[in-house]
Amino acid sequence: MHQKRVLIIGLVWPEPTSSAAGTRMIQLVNLFLTESCQVFFVSAASKSEFSFDFGKINVTEKEIKLNDDSFNTFLKELNPEIVLFDRFMTEEQYGWRVQQECPDALRILDTEDLHSLRQARQQALKNGHTTIDFYTDLAKREIASILRCDLSLIISETEMNILRIQYKIDPSLICYLPFLEEEITPEISQHWNSFEQREGFVFIGNFLHEPNWHTLQTLKTKVWPLLRKKLPRAILHIYGAYTSQKVLQLNNEKENFHVHGRAKDAREIIANHRILLAPIQFGAGVKGKFIDAMQTGTPSVTTTIGAEAMKGELDWNGVITDDPEVFVHQAARLYEDKDWWLQCQQNGIQLINARYGRRQFSTSFTERVKNLFSNLKTHRNHNFIGQILLHHTVNSVRYLSLWIEEKNK
Repeated sequence: MHQKRVLIIGLVWPEPTSSAAGTRMIQLVNLFLTESCQVFFVSAASKSEFSFDFGKINVTEKEIKLNDDSFNTFLKELNPEIVLFDRFMTEEQYGWRVQQECPDALRILDTEDLHSLRQARQQALKNGHTTIDFYTDLAKREIASILRCDLSLIISETEMNILRIQYKIDPSLICYLPFLEEEITPEISQHWNSFEQREGFVFIGNFLHEPNWHTLQTLKTKVWPLLRKKLPRAILHIYGAYTSQKVLQLNNEKENFHVHGRAKDAREIIANHRILLAPIQFGAGVKGKFIDAMQTGTPSVTTTIGAEAMKGELDWNGVITDDPEVFVHQAARLYEDKDWWLQCQQNGIQLINARYGRRQFSTSFTERVKNLFSNLKTHRNHNFIGQILLHHTVNSVRYLSLWIEEKNK
């Protein structure tokens, strides 16, 4: 992979201070830079004041236009050897142009999480169903995108199993790549805030993300009224990017329910509090808020869905329960039990070091990529259904895109 040209097509410009998705993307960029690759990041989205400054890490960035043949010209001139699509919607929009101009480029899809799984779980919760529909139209689109790519990055072991078992995706097409974290050493943990130096509970999340908004409502209506009775002096602090008016209006200082808005540094904020509360009811992927909590020595109380695929066979850095009464009881107990709290903190250190080590997973990923470059033709022939989908998508989406292009002139 040494010194290859890598083009990343972003659905949005990454905001690592706003979301775990932004953090994940910067980790991937750094992974390629470590391999001495030339990295180019492009997106048709508008930038915000919180967009990451790629100039700081020697990555070339460029704004592109959607449904415009200027992107084809750009592809021809750049001639990337690796193209990474940021989520399946980006592959749908630009994949046919990449295939047309750079057919030999390695196509990698970063799924972020399985969007269709998250949507199906949300729908099941809304309808009061205990089973979810894996075969929605969104799932068809997402799985088709995975099949059209040479390799898809999957952040969750649960999603790896769903892809293999539920959708019969060949293991050669998917690569488990979790968050890539630095090891927590004793030198780091000794500088953490102590049990006594921390106060209150905290929840953090990007409120454009529906599961976070739903979790906040659960905290407000179901968890905090009961928890406050047990700990009347405790405060719940809410932080998050894109706190709209509907989020801000939940602020109530009389109830010790404080909505603060965006956190400049998520880990710094979490580190000031004793427990992260996250009664997540639906979602997919792996939750960055728990990584941040473990990296700051902050135990967390969550649900089965919240902690999904994160701990493997290890102990959680706190409590996992789907029973609202148990959730409240254990959160109150953990808040006051220093010895248990310290044990949960140690569990978090073990989880990060054993399951999210940057070096371990970076090495396995680069080996996969090197092997693909050595056997790309054979790999693609083996994925013949994917080649059929690519062939037909190139033609069908191409003409729709060209029609939109003409219409826009």
